[in-house]
Amino acid sequence: MRRGLYALFALCIWLLSACTEARTPVIGIAWREGLDGSSYVGTYNAIKAIGAEPVLLELVESGDLTYIDKKIAPAHIDSLGILIGVDADEVKRNTHKGSNVEEVMRGIDAVVFTGGEDISPTLFREPEPWHGIEAERDYNPTRDVSDYLLLSYCIDQDIPTLCICRAAQMLAVVSGAPLIQDIPTFYAQIGAEYDYTHRDAERRGYISHDAEITAPNSLLHKILGQAVITGTPSWHHQAIGSLEGTKAIVTASTVAGGVEIVEALERTDCRFVVGVQYHPEYVLTEKGTHDPNGTPYMSREEALRLFRALKDAIE
Repeated sequence: MRRGLYALFALCIWLLSACTEARTPVIGIAWREGLDGSSYVGTYNAIKAIGAEPVLLELVESGDLTYIDKKIAPAHIDSLGILIGVDADEVKRNTHKGSNVEEVMRGIDAVVFTGGEDISPTLFREPEPWHGIEAERDYNPTRDVSDYLLLSYCIDQDIPTLCICRAAQMLAVVSGAPLIQDIPTFYAQIGAEYDYTHRDAERRGYISHDAEITAPNSLLHKILGQAVITGTPSWHHQAIGSLEGTKAIVTASTVAGGVEIVEALERTDCRFVVGVQYHPEYVLTEKGTHDPNGTPYMSREEALRLFRALKDAIE
């Protein structure tokens, strides 16, 4: 009888171990409203391609704000569509405390934050007025707050996190860095000539360019294993400002018109919190082969390296 019980116990342990080993990692995609764009579709495809399970996360809501039908109430938003300063201050002060983030993250092993709208400049550590360009006025304060809270939580809990384009900028903002709110305007202000390296000027769409890895001991360099990232799909008119005094470091950049623009960053106090200004996920879409000028993007395998590294960072 005793021998039979031992055998049954051993079988249960083996089955439990086998189930644990076979569990598919679950990677959350930070909440967003539009699910038909290339940013979401490419990210979903990339997560599936590396053998993980993609899950669109629920909205993270701040306990300091009022919501109506899963959107921040109009009382918290100014006439430009930007989060009002006093409310942004509360979000920055309390971050994810008092939010529903723990419920949203239940069962999630890692998170990818995707590209999208400009970030409310009231969320910068030193708030700024909006850039004043009507054609570029594109804000989503509900998403801003959700991303700010969720990213703060991921950093505090050391959850493997990949931040793409807008999200790389959000990583800078959460870390305490400013943003360059419009690259062409910034170049004009400093008297430099801008060649629209980072976004197709005519079509306002993706363009291919290279980026140099500037931190040889960084996670990014270890993941990609190269000094230059070639064929990055790029589409942004804003950029990351100085990271001095923060816990984030610059890991890649471009130099256009003699001016250095940050292309990647990562947190030095986390095992894997990496941000890239370009769009590796775009390569995982139907149109992600080359830009309108015929310049090719990076290969599918090159684009997937960041996602594979994210999966590998899951314990």
